Amino acid sequence: MLAASATVALLAAGCGTPPELNPPGTTVPRPSGTPSPTAITLPPQPPPPPPPSPTATTGFPDSPAVSCGGRPSAAQVITLLKRRGMLPSSYRGKVTVGPMCAGTWQWSVLDTSNGPLQAVSEIRNNTLRLITAGTDVCSIEVRAGAPAGIRSAACDALPPSL
Repeated sequence: MLAASATVALLAAGCGTPPELNPPGTTVPRPSGTPSPTAITLPPQPPPPPPPSPTATTGFPDSPAVSCGGRPSAAQVITLLKRRGMLPSSYRGKVTVGPMCAGTWQWSVLDTSNGPLQAVSEIRNNTLRLITAGTDVCSIEVRAGAPAGIRSAACDALPPSL
C-alpha cells in the first residue's frame, strides 16, 4: 500500500498539482490553443562541388589518348625506364610513338635493338611512376585501372612495329 501511494505521488508530481488539490477559487490552467513552435526551415544549400577529375589536374581527357605535349617528355620516359632496368644506361634510341596521355596515364613506344618496347606510366603526386613495360603491356593493372584512351592504345591497337 505504501508503494502504491509513493507511485501515485511520483506520477502526480510529474503532471503538476492535481485540480482537486488547488485551493478553492483558483482556476486551473488550461492548455493554450496556440500550436507549439514548428521546425525552422533553412534555405536550400547549393550542392557541394564535384570532386576534381583527373582531367582537372592533368588537362587530359580519359579518352582518346592524345599527345602529352612534353609532360612527361620522351626523355623523362627514357630516364624512368633506365632507372628501372628496362633499358641499358647506354641506350641512345628514341621514342617513336608518344608519349600519349589520357587522364594521368601515359603510353609510349621506343625503338630498341630487340624491337619495339612499350611503356605505360602514370603521374601520381607529380612523380612519374612506371606501371609496366615490354612488348605486351596490356596487363591486369592496365586493363583495370588505365583510362579508356590508354587501354585502347595499349590493349586494342595493333602491336607497334618499327
